[in-house]
Amino acid sequence: MTGNRVNKTELIEEIAKSADITKASATRALDAMMEAVTTTLKNNDSVTLVGFGTFTVGERAARIGRNPRTNEAIKIAAAKVPKFKAGKALKDAVN
Repeated sequence: MTGNRVNKTELIEEIAKSADITKASATRALDAMMEAVTTTLKNNDSVTLVGFGTFTVGERAARIGRNPRTNEAIKIAAAKVPKFKAGKALKDAVN
């Protein structure tokens, strides 16, 4: 992998090469993984991949913001947001 960012196509190529599978199989595997994480988070559960990290759902409270164009106060609704906390192995690999 080269460059500062990796897009989905480049990630699929790397998965296929690393796992010695076809790009089509790597695409299905990555799509299935993303779907499983999304479905789990929709159910307010978490996904823990030991050593890699944990995906969770956090709550963002309602708040008052400002429209930067008009400086007018606006209400921002409460929302659920996905969060990711890196695991120790991932942190160690990056450092």
